[in-house]
Amino acid sequence: MVYFGGMYDQIAVFIKQARQKGYMGMFMSDDGFDSNEAVNIAGTSLTDGKGTYFSTVSGPASLYPGAAKFSTDYKSKFGADPQPFGAQGYDSMGICLKAIENAAKANGNKLPTRAAVSQAVRALTDYAGITGTITFNSKGDLKTAKYYVYQAVSDASKWDSILSKTLDIAPPQ
Repeated sequence: MVYFGGMYDQIAVFIKQARQKGYMGMFMSDDGFDSNEAVNIAGTSLTDGKGTYFSTVSGPASLYPGAAKFSTDYKSKFGADPQPFGAQGYDSMGICLKAIENAAKANGNKLPTRAAVSQAVRALTDYAGITGTITFNSKGDLKTAKYYVYQAVSDASKWDSILSKTLDIAPPQ
């Protein structure tokens, strides 16, 4: 397997060239690979040989039971499904607003400092987001993060991928 972290326009060219040179093993990349443009660059090279996979911390909104209304509202307003990180972005804003509120309350309902808001984010436990229940550790990392591994199943004309595996991983100590 060859792992290449970077952006889709670099990775797709690399995959295409490697396939042209005869490499038929597996490719693995990161969330920078997740783009409709990858198939326009690499075509069927993405699915040749052992295929192409990528990992991301962003599952589609459809994976989260709490994100159904968000997805419906988003599609109604913008005419398309939410993009990767859409549901996480929604939760991120909710977390920020809740931390600002908590820090302001702790400061006698006065404007909190950035440091106080940062600490309030880390102090949040069991935040009920649309992507699930969110709790941070003292460093600000999720206590358990979800990672998604996708397999490219595109043909030469259309980008597509399928969820291959979901992992729950704690941050390093």
